[in-house]
Amino acid sequence: MAGKKINPWLKLGLELGPVIAFFVAFVRLKDQTVTIGGTDYGGFIIATAGFVPLLVLSTLILWRLTGKLSAMQIATLVLVVVFGGLSVWFNDERFFKMKPTLIYLIFAGVLGWGLMKGKSYLALVLQDAMPLEHEGWMILTRRLTVFFLSLAVLNEVIWRTMSDQAWVNFKTFGLTAAIFLFFMAQGRVFRDYEIEEKDS
Repeated sequence: MAGKKINPWLKLGLELGPVIAFFVAFVRLKDQTVTIGGTDYGGFIIATAGFVPLLVLSTLILWRLTGKLSAMQIATLVLVVVFGGLSVWFNDERFFKMKPTLIYLIFAGVLGWGLMKGKSYLALVLQDAMPLEHEGWMILTRRLTVFFLSLAVLNEVIWRTMSDQAWVNFKTFGLTAAIFLFFMAQGRVFRDYEIEEKDS
């Protein structure tokens, strides 16, 4: 069942707001240390501790307003709570930094599993918004699977070899820009396999 329609700017704010808030909090707190119960917590952990409940709240609001959540939103929320919680609990930022890697590996694995069965699970999610022929969905799914795998590798390289600031910049802006540019680059697939255009 389709969810309720809400203002697209409100939807965008609920989806991106927590990420922007995390970025701002990290920039302001990255050089600070807070002692709680005899344990010192750096700015990264403090920003993470604020990000997790904020994402939970924004996701619940989005669900309340639209009446539904996508599988991707649910998976992201669960992994953020688990890995963000582990980072705060163990005072170890590595758990949170590994979270995007696991998310993209899961997405790639799900799409790859569908491809092995001759199906596009991507079509199940987006076919109402972008009606494409089967071959178009298969092409797009293969490309997106490789793209997600590439993002997983890139995230590992960045967090293991670069500074916290570089990783936060990548997570906040790089990943969003990469996904936007990926779909922009698929214009030919959308044109060649768009069902309404061919039927007309």
